[in-house]
Amino acid sequence: MSASPAENESYWLATAPVTPGTTHPPLEPGSGTDTDVVVVGGGIAGLCTAWELARVGRQVTVVEADRIAAGVTGHTTAKVSALHGMVYDELRGKHGADGARMYALSQQDAIGHLAATVAELDVDCELERVPAYTWAESEETAEKLRAEAEAAAEAGLPAAYVTETGLPFPVRGAVRVADQAQFHPRKFLLALAQDLVRRGGRIAERTRVVGLEEGEPCKVTAENGATVTANAVVVATHYPVFDRALLFSRLEPHRELVVAAAIPAEQDPAGMYLTPENDTRSVRTAPYGQGRRLLIVTGEKFLPGTAEVTERFERLEAWTRERFPDARVVHRWATQDNSSTDRVPYIGPFHPGARHTYVATGFGGWGMASGVLAGRLLARYVTGGDLPAWAKLYDPRRLPGFREAPSLLGLQAGVAKHFVGDRLRPSHADSVDDIAPGGGVVVRVGGSRCAVHRDTDGQLHAVSARCTHLGCLVHFNDAELAWECPCHGSRFATDGSVIQGPATRPLERHDLE
Repeated sequence: MSASPAENESYWLATAPVTPGTTHPPLEPGSGTDTDVVVVGGGIAGLCTAWELARVGRQVTVVEADRIAAGVTGHTTAKVSALHGMVYDELRGKHGADGARMYALSQQDAIGHLAATVAELDVDCELERVPAYTWAESEETAEKLRAEAEAAAEAGLPAAYVTETGLPFPVRGAVRVADQAQFHPRKFLLALAQDLVRRGGRIAERTRVVGLEEGEPCKVTAENGATVTANAVVVATHYPVFDRALLFSRLEPHRELVVAAAIPAEQDPAGMYLTPENDTRSVRTAPYGQGRRLLIVTGEKFLPGTAEVTERFERLEAWTRERFPDARVVHRWATQDNSSTDRVPYIGPFHPGARHTYVATGFGGWGMASGVLAGRLLARYVTGGDLPAWAKLYDPRRLPGFREAPSLLGLQAGVAKHFVGDRLRPSHADSVDDIAPGGGVVVRVGGSRCAVHRDTDGQLHAVSARCTHLGCLVHFNDAELAWECPCHGSRFATDGSVIQGPATRPLERHDLE
């Protein structure tokens, strides 16, 4: 597929770019900082938590490895919905009717809180209230959606089973929930960050945290030797960068591709849509100038490092043009998230022995509402406030239930398959001579497995093929030119630098000579 560099960029980053006015200096190498609370991670969960704490008078420092609101949050589709595909019937089975109600209530509360915050700060972030749908084109999936509509309504959502939607093609059936939301996530979070700083908060970008000492006080250490000492620590790094809670055994990373296309405004389907069919398809629109809307289509879900990504982009674009013939693709990008084995995020104390450390992760592709929820909930944990009724549902210390066992076993079997099976393969290529320009393969060089990329100028770039998180072998993403770990989702640039955790250390560079 041919695409210009401008097209290979998140629309949210393209329309709210990194500028001198939106950046924050890193912590000085070797420096020491004292604060009430340090929040590790500058996405929606981290920034919302920091802002909620600053509102009640806490001194907060946010430490981000790259740029705020530019990682996972900067590549989302930005649906803010309590209808999460087909989750309520499963929640009713795994957590009971009360658990499903608590989930619906907390997610709806987050949507309302987001709208109230946008109004309070007068943020121009294109917030729109629209219905959300989960649709089916096959009778088999439609039957499941009837049960989902019943479970969602029982949980307290304004849910109904319908057979008509705003999509330009027929559906067999759909669950509809009214008055959900969509917005421009980066515009919102940049405004939130500005208000955080105005309230005395501090943001340090380009500062990767690699160490955590729990105690009274706690201390985090950055890659450049800087330290931050605080009474409490919140780890909001999408996938926790510290493994002491062993959450990696209950989190499954997945990537999805996104294409964004201009369409005539009169073809707007007027809502947010999702189907589990066709390897997932998600549809929504955003404002895109006079007489047009931006159609945002997501799908082709896969584990990092396990797919021919270029071919998947081609399939997603083909589906978009088939279903919306007037669509003209203008952006494409990819997003990543983690799902817990019981479909509920982990928000609360980091592990059973934690006293002053907290975590937010496992949003399962619904991080916009859950990120806002996490901010409110973690702020109450840190300040000792009264916890809402749903806090127990999200508690990371909850034990796996019997119904969660198949998901746990399946996840660990997949990890074992890559950890062991990839090592049994003699090599992913016989020689570096087999690597085409723009390609990357794992090659055994001098007895070691190397991840080797040949750039478009023909130069070779070799790094260790062992992920620095837990040692799985990385695979090459041919569309995004990145090395990805299929076990826990760490991603690395072709020079070995960390793009995405849980890894915090780069891949070691190798000299092919």
